Parts: sequence; C-alpha cells; structure tokens
Amino acid sequence: MKFKNLFKTISICLFLVAITIVLIFGVIHAPDQNPDNDQSASITDTSTQNSNDTTEEDKTIKAVSSATVTVVGDVLPHTNVYTAAYDSATKQYNFDPFFEYVSPYLTKADYSVANLEVTLAGTEDGRTYSGYPRFNCPDSIAASLKKAGFDLTMTANNHCFDTNLYGLQRTLRVLSNEGLNTLGTSYEKDAVKYLVKNINGIKIGMMSYTYETSDKYPDRPSINGILTSEDSVGLINSFDYNQLSKFYSELEENITAMKAEGAEAIVVYIHWGNEYQLTPANSQKNIAQKLCDLGVDVIVGGHPHVIQPMDLLESTVDPDHKTVCLYSTGNFLSNQRIQHMSLKTGHTEDGIMFSFTFTKYSDGTVMLQSTSALPTWVCLHTVNGKTVYSILPLDKSVEDWKTAYNISTENAANAAASYERTMALVGSGLTETNTYFQEKNTTWLNTVNSEN
Repeated sequence: MKFKNLFKTISICLFLVAITIVLIFGVIHAPDQNPDNDQSASITDTSTQNSNDTTEEDKTIKAVSSATVTVVGDVLPHTNVYTAAYDSATKQYNFDPFFEYVSPYLTKADYSVANLEVTLAGTEDGRTYSGYPRFNCPDSIAASLKKAGFDLTMTANNHCFDTNLYGLQRTLRVLSNEGLNTLGTSYEKDAVKYLVKNINGIKIGMMSYTYETSDKYPDRPSINGILTSEDSVGLINSFDYNQLSKFYSELEENITAMKAEGAEAIVVYIHWGNEYQLTPANSQKNIAQKLCDLGVDVIVGGHPHVIQPMDLLESTVDPDHKTVCLYSTGNFLSNQRIQHMSLKTGHTEDGIMFSFTFTKYSDGTVMLQSTSALPTWVCLHTVNGKTVYSILPLDKSVEDWKTAYNISTENAANAAASYERTMALVGSGLTETNTYFQEKNTTWLNTVNSEN
C-alpha cells in the first residue's frame, strides 16, 4: 500500500514537471499574438516610419548654400598714391598698408571684386610710371590687391587703353600671374566676354563693360578719347551710347551663353555716367532698365568717382523680376582729395564695399537674398613718418575708429562725415531692397513648402 501511494505521488510530480516544461517551452517559442509587442513588427514599423520621415524631410525646401560677392569702387592710384607706396630702403613699391583695414572684410566675402582703373605697362622700352591723364601704375598693386583678398579685377574702364595695346595686354598678364581673375578686356578677339564663376555651388555669370567716347570710327572705338588700334578691336568690352541696340544684342547673346553654361544668376559691372555727379544720368537709368528687362539680377556701376544711389528696378517684361542697381561705387583708392577738387563736398574721398548674397535652395532655385553696404573713406595721413593712404572701413560695430585705425581726432570726424554722406545716398535703397527680397523669399518658401 505504501509503495502504491509512493508511485502515485511520483507520477503526479512527473506530470506536473512535464506540464511545466511544455508551458515554459511554449512561452519561449510561441509567437506573441499581440502586434504591439512583436519585435519584428516593431522594427518594420520603425523602418517605415523613418522612411516616411525622410520622405517628408526631403519634400521640405530649404537653403543649402549661399554666395556673397563684395564689390568696391575705383582703384585709381594717382601719382601721389604710388609715390607714397615707394619704399626707399627696398626701392620697391608696396601698397599693402593701404589695404590693411579693409582686408578682413574682403577675405570674409566669398568673392571680392575691384575696378582697377589703371594699366600696368611696366617701365620697359623707356616707359615711366604715370598718373592722370594716362595711368601706368607699378605692377606691385596687383600683388597687394590679391593679398588684400580680391579675386577679380575689372579691366573695362575709360583708362584701360591709356598705354595702348601693349599696356592693355600686359596688364592682363600681370594680374593673371598674381592669381587674379580679370573681366572686361582680353588678349584675343574671339575670347568670351563674360565669366561664369562657381561660388559655393552657385554659378554666377558676370560681365564688365565701359563706355566709348567717339563714333567717328564705328569699327575702331575710342576709349577716353584715345582711338584704339586696328589690332585691338574686339579686345575691350565697350558700348556706344549712340548705338545701344547693338550693345543690348550683345548682352542678350552673352546672357544666353552664360545660362547655357549653367549660370544661375547674372551680374553686370558697368563703367558709365558723368563724373562727380551725385545722381545718375538719364542714360544710366535707361540702360539699367534695359538690363533689368534682360533678366540681370545685379548692376554695379562705376566711373563718376562719387557714390550714386541704389535702386530696385522692376522688369517691364516680367513683373516678378526685379534688379538691384547701385549706380556708382565711388572711389576706393585715389588722390581725389577735397582740396584738389572743384567739388568741395568730400564725396570724391568716399567709397563703398557693396555686397550681395545669392542663396540656393534644395530644389535648385537660386534667389538674391540680401544686400549690404559698408562705407569706406580714404584717409591721407602720416604713419611713422611715412605718408599712407589708408582705406578705412566705416564699420559702426567698431567702437572707436580713432583708436582702431590710429588716426587723429580730425580724421575720425572726417570719417564720420564720410559715413553720413554715403548712407544719405544709399540708405533708402538698401532698406527697400532688403525689405522686398526678405518678404519675397519668405513668401515663396512658405508657399512651395505648403504645397508639398
């Protein structure tokens, strides 16, 4: 009886162990019927969610790159300027000190542009350096421009033929040897008249032109009263005020060619207008409007040696297109001091660092984003017993110009007066331009994203 009860007890225990094993085995290996706890389902759902998130993110248009171009006024080293650059100890000309204070701003820009309004013809064959009226500047100005942060030198202006064909071509060679891009004049007749530059992934098409002074020889333009030679025809980007239709046709062809090369924005640098006039001539306004109608995004003018206002032009053929036009950038470096000029307002001592920024969005759209202006003033003073033409950036974020630029109280006051003169001319245009493009770009961005 005892053995029978013991056997029964053992059997029950074995049965319970067997059931326990089955249950444990089943729990470990049986699929969970609750989808919320299904690991594989969770992974699948996460992947799907990430894919959906990525898709949604990809649909959102956003800025992916920007390119800021800074353009300054005329670099016009008169005799007194290059004489001041001469170092009697080294017997070399060194313009570096003149650009000391503006260099940080130039190097900060993605691409910096100067109008070099002199030739670099050297001193071979009995030539000498000279200032007005026919400029031949020491070569070292090119090295100083490059060191200061410039990338491009415009060479189409009314002094580009001062030393004839030899000087025109040698100028290009010297600038190129210093690693500077050039625009406006060329070595060969069949060279393209424009430049398409990839700046931070944004392709900007640029052209530079200067006015002609005579139409007596329609096939041989005069530049600043100098009749060009037959072998120089076609080497200068120039236009005749009396034959503007020809000019516009050439511009249109160039714009088409630049766009075919991928240009996403168009900029025109133009030498025009009347010297020492603070307002643009009707001819400037008419040309600017035509350039706007051709789809140009930014126009930057030079030649008057004073700053002229900034306008926001509306196309007559495409109401959605507007063009920023700064009619004149004034003097960046020159000896046009108030005491030497018939214009006694000081405007010939003023310049501007005009910047404009293009933005590219993730859908490939490129838009003008903003503009800015930093006034400059040429300060003629003595530093350690040497005459220096310091180009001062009139940056309001610099607390004390007198200390920062090592200038006298009088020159600090003159710098402040220069700032006021410049902002009186361009301030309203800057405000109008930036207000317009900020509103336009914000509205566009919100609209395209709401549609996605």
